Amino acid sequence: MLEKSYRPQEIEEKQYRLWEESGAFAAGKRHNATPYTIVIPPPNVTGSLHMGHALNNTLQDVLIRYERMRGRDALWQPGMDHAGIATQMVVERQLDAEGASRHDLGREAFIDRVWAWKAESGGTIANQLRRLGASCDWERERFTMDEGLSRAVLEVFVTLYKQGLIYKDKRLVNWDPKLHTAISDLEVEQREIQGHLWHIRYPIEGEEGRAIVVATTRPETMLGDTAVAVHPDDDRYRDLIGRYAVLPLVGRLLRIVADGHADPEQGSGAVKITPAHDFNDFEVGRRHDLELVNVLDEDAVINHAAPEAYRGLDRYDARDKVVADLEARGLVEKVEEHTHVVPYGDRSGVVIEPWLTDQWYVDAATLAKPAIEAVRSGRTVFVPRHWERTYFEWMENIQPWCVSRQLWWGHQIPAWYGPDGEIFVERTEEEARSAAEAHYGKSVELTRDEDVLDTWFSSALWPFSTLGWPDETPELERHYPTDVLVTGFDIIFFWVARMMMMGLHFMDEVPFHTVYIHALVRDEKGQKMSKSKGNIMDPLAVADGPGADALRFTLAAMAAQGRDVKLSRSRIEGYRNFATKLWNAARFCEMNECRDVNGFDPTTCRLTVNKWIVGEVGRLSRRVAEEIEAYRFNEAAGAAYRGTWGTFCDWYLELIKSELQNGTAEAKAETRVVAGWALDRILQLLHPFMPFVTEELWQQTGKREAMLIESAWPELSEDLVDLSADAEMDWVIRLISEVRAVRAEMNVPAKAQIGLWLNGAGEENLRRLKDHAEAIIRLARLEGILEGGREVPTGAVQIVLDDATIVLPLSEIIDIARERERLSRELDKARGEIAKLDMKLSNRGFLAKAPEHVVEEQHERKRDAESAELRLAAALARL
Repeated sequence: MLEKSYRPQEIEEKQYRLWEESGAFAAGKRHNATPYTIVIPPPNVTGSLHMGHALNNTLQDVLIRYERMRGRDALWQPGMDHAGIATQMVVERQLDAEGASRHDLGREAFIDRVWAWKAESGGTIANQLRRLGASCDWERERFTMDEGLSRAVLEVFVTLYKQGLIYKDKRLVNWDPKLHTAISDLEVEQREIQGHLWHIRYPIEGEEGRAIVVATTRPETMLGDTAVAVHPDDDRYRDLIGRYAVLPLVGRLLRIVADGHADPEQGSGAVKITPAHDFNDFEVGRRHDLELVNVLDEDAVINHAAPEAYRGLDRYDARDKVVADLEARGLVEKVEEHTHVVPYGDRSGVVIEPWLTDQWYVDAATLAKPAIEAVRSGRTVFVPRHWERTYFEWMENIQPWCVSRQLWWGHQIPAWYGPDGEIFVERTEEEARSAAEAHYGKSVELTRDEDVLDTWFSSALWPFSTLGWPDETPELERHYPTDVLVTGFDIIFFWVARMMMMGLHFMDEVPFHTVYIHALVRDEKGQKMSKSKGNIMDPLAVADGPGADALRFTLAAMAAQGRDVKLSRSRIEGYRNFATKLWNAARFCEMNECRDVNGFDPTTCRLTVNKWIVGEVGRLSRRVAEEIEAYRFNEAAGAAYRGTWGTFCDWYLELIKSELQNGTAEAKAETRVVAGWALDRILQLLHPFMPFVTEELWQQTGKREAMLIESAWPELSEDLVDLSADAEMDWVIRLISEVRAVRAEMNVPAKAQIGLWLNGAGEENLRRLKDHAEAIIRLARLEGILEGGREVPTGAVQIVLDDATIVLPLSEIIDIARERERLSRELDKARGEIAKLDMKLSNRGFLAKAPEHVVEEQHERKRDAESAELRLAAALARL
């Protein structure tokens, strides 16, 4: 017997344990089935579950549970990323608290310490995903630093190097002067700050008294200037192109070059070019073959390449001294307050330097070509499709990919250097020594490159390395390419594009057929969740409150394509109530002995109400399936919600109460079976979204051959729809709904019972009224149904329903004149609100300044006011 109340905490942990112990998540049991594969975006080993993870993994679990129920050999491949810089920082902080550093331990001992930390504390997020209900095949869990994946990384690096697609080069990177490593763009946080813009006069060589003015936010980098650029069409400087300016404080001659990078509309139209300290300037330098003068060391301290007066100064101290020296020479034309964006390391919190250094690079432009073509030809499709434009924009303008990091934790680059700097890239040190001996003609001492690979390098191999590559495993043959990748838009370039490149290059096939891009999870006002705003919602706290099912259903129901999820606690509580509604419906069925029977054929129903619900459940199963397969998760969840709460609970279960209490033995028997059959199909349809409560109800309400997670998705024929029964029950429901609407709009007291009759009704509708009289009287709270054809009394409400007019005499229950006056006032108020909102929403100034969530709130208010206007106008028309 089901408990009276639904308590998610009591069932969720139990059900997950049962699933895992039974092997329900395991792929490979259905040898003859078509495979279906998703690889999880590997969370960082240091990570903790946030709402973005919750959304991402809920959608993946919806897909994998749905396809598993459809009979596919479903594999959801789990795993974690070693998160090089994040993990190294965690362990270094531990050492710092102990008064030690990684250098005190040495590389090998430090790496052992990191592995020890992982064994003890890493992977918390995997258990948090279990709490959410993620049905991954945990027995296959992989880690980007495990032995198999490390071998895959080694094989890819060596192969690409020997193919000329990996090389070493001196280029600018995002350099973190605190962590002493290059970092990716994704690890750079752009912050808007209030600074200054210094306008500096650079004298023109050989023309005393003439200078060209350049503006900069970083005067200290002028020590590394090697040119001044002007636009080729800027008449002000046409005569200076090809001549030289003199670099103040240094004396170096700077060639004045014509380049489109200079914008005549910005400042003086002339820009200083510092190729070793600015990404745009680096490209200008390459176009004009300029010298690269690096004036900063790895600590962002001025080095020996600058004049002696500045050497050894921190970059900001150097800035102060440069400005002071320029002012002393009268070379600062003006200084302006200036708001600009500055890059910070998201982990170190210090300003990042574009720094010239030797690093390892992948020839991404070459690898990108087949990856671009694969999307253009439709071999891989993005959903929503507009993200393909973003993909193409990035891929067609791709730069060399810097894959080396100055860390200890990660895949150490398999490169060794000979005495003269010759590079030997091999799979093992032994192979490198053999290559060196062949090169030099003798045995020489080799030094291994100390750098490790960018974490994204190993992640790029994820779809095939997790399946056993470079070995030709049965899993690789069966599950590659995978079916769909579910991820966020922010890593289309960093991860999706790179998986496409590597998959096509090493597997000669795209890694997935579909890339579903979900939006961000924001707070209910549409603002990004952050600690500083205090609006972060912890998914685990929600799971421990309203329950994991309520959170999952909320996220799915709000996951409209291309629209951010605006999450509110009230919405989650609302879906907690939905789970309770389902629980109570199951209790009703249990108490009334409603259960499915093996061999039941739903086409044999005789009662109209049962024919109708069978058809409705059939429609619902097809609708939910279609929406899931189209990645319209919100539509699928919405249809399941309406079909369960509205159609099944609020209408069908209410309509059959009279049959269950007063029907014939034959009618009771049929209704009990149909109600049980419909409940079981609804549990199956809801299972991908709300796995815990549906599994609990499935197990508690009948003798089952298998757990719900392993049951078959209800593939219901369109033949189950009985159009005659549909029309009849639709008419009954509309009649009851119209009466209920009048009661609500006219403030008819809940306990007041009113009469009803139909005027002008044909024989068919009179029969419907008679056949369903008991249910209509009970659900519309009527005193009774009177014979039709009567004269309409004063103060009666009339409602047109198809060929008939519903008449409700209300004059003795409510004051009609007062109600008309009240409705008129409310209608005028609604129309006034609409006019006011129309004016605001047509105000360009408001639209330009107001935050997006405020504008959306105004649109929502307008929609509500327009809905109220229609409702009130209809109510007045009835009087």
